[in-house]
Amino acid sequence: MNKSSDPTPRLLLAPMEGVMESVMREMLTAIGGYERCVTEFVRVSSTVLPPKVFHRLCPELKNEGRTASGTPVYVQLLGSDPALMAANAKIVAKLGAPGIDLNFGCPAKTVNKSRGGATLLKTPELIFDICKAVRDATPVDTPVTAKVRLGFDDDSQFADIADYAIKSGINELTVHARTKVQAYRPPAHWSQLGTISNHRGIPIIANGEIWTPSDLDRCREQSGCDAFMLARGALCRPDLGRAIKAHAESVPVNPMSWPEVAELLIQFFEANGARYDRKYSINPLKQWLVYLQYCYPQAAALFAQVKRIRDPDDMMCALLGATQKRAISAAA
Repeated sequence: MNKSSDPTPRLLLAPMEGVMESVMREMLTAIGGYERCVTEFVRVSSTVLPPKVFHRLCPELKNEGRTASGTPVYVQLLGSDPALMAANAKIVAKLGAPGIDLNFGCPAKTVNKSRGGATLLKTPELIFDICKAVRDATPVDTPVTAKVRLGFDDDSQFADIADYAIKSGINELTVHARTKVQAYRPPAHWSQLGTISNHRGIPIIANGEIWTPSDLDRCREQSGCDAFMLARGALCRPDLGRAIKAHAESVPVNPMSWPEVAELLIQFFEANGARYDRKYSINPLKQWLVYLQYCYPQAAALFAQVKRIRDPDDMMCALLGATQKRAISAAA
């Protein structure tokens, strides 16, 4: 592949329920590399939700729908009733969201049992109806995007799923290159996206198993896509977006060091404590450490040290101790 002739990839930060909330979005977009991110899904089941629900899951709406570093945040809706989805999308648009994303990919059993997420992959016509209803109900200058998988049990309906979604008038389509049954098990089947990415009228965004800049190169070659959504890889390596952009532009950049990550952990812990009750800032930190240990062995050691901590003050002491140890080690 001739990298010099390829455009710099567009990078999006994926929605991940219970993980990619506003504080994490703020942390990762501040490091750089992402052109937009997407909220955790807002479940639309039986009513038009009040603005406070959207503000709770997307506090960035009070900042013109952007993170502190200026990255746009699309609000994601999940539901199966076209009219109700459209009515809620109207509210989201009026609140000033930079865009609206529709979830047809969540594999969670509780979501699928209530006719949400990936279960809709079985009915491509309903995906069309939902997308079209939302597109027709919202201002033309508010982008509407959707996220799908290759299928539910298998990928035999993928062409229909993509066709129906695209024909609805949405602006972009993200494809998680696995079926619902495959969940998050590797590999991601990037080549399947190549069947739609080169002859459709809207951008196709590839998602799944992008952990390194080299992974993105392979995904690009197999999928034909120029836009990519990063999920778990972005949590395991906080500077992954920045590293991918530097790699694509052949610009040398040093990987984020563990002392830098340790400082991020303190900022993350403090930000969660300030935004919510301090006791609720402990579990998100532990959760992030579980992801970080895939790239940083020091994170595994720190997690072993703090996994039983329940007191916020004890957690802060452990974090400060880890930072000071690394600083002493680096100075030596």
